[in-house]
Amino acid sequence: MRVLTGEQFLVRVFIGEFDKWHGQPLATALLERLRREGFAGATVFHGVAGFGARSVLHTTHLLRLSEDLPIVIEIVDTEEHVEKLLPILDEMVSEGLVTAEKVRVIKYAPGTRPVHPA
Repeated sequence: MRVLTGEQFLVRVFIGEFDKWHGQPLATALLERLRREGFAGATVFHGVAGFGARSVLHTTHLLRLSEDLPIVIEIVDTEEHVEKLLPILDEMVSEGLVTAEKVRVIKYAPGTRPVHPA
């Protein structure tokens, strides 16, 4: 298991739920790629509303059913891994927003639950 403590980096990737990578949902494909590449971890969040560079509102509001809701993928890792992440994002994310900031990791530890393979 990798150790992750102290000052690290948080990368957020903002995409749409219908974005694809080789026919697979981009969020799933990116998550699988990061796992294969040995990243410390990543979490995918499904948004209920949002808009981006084109100012098109995407929402789950009943009167305006929308598709392509926002997805945010958060990755926390070392600066070295973030440097490896950038070419992966250049390759896989054709549109969206990517941000990065320094964060302080207070705790990063596996739980006691059994690990279930994906």
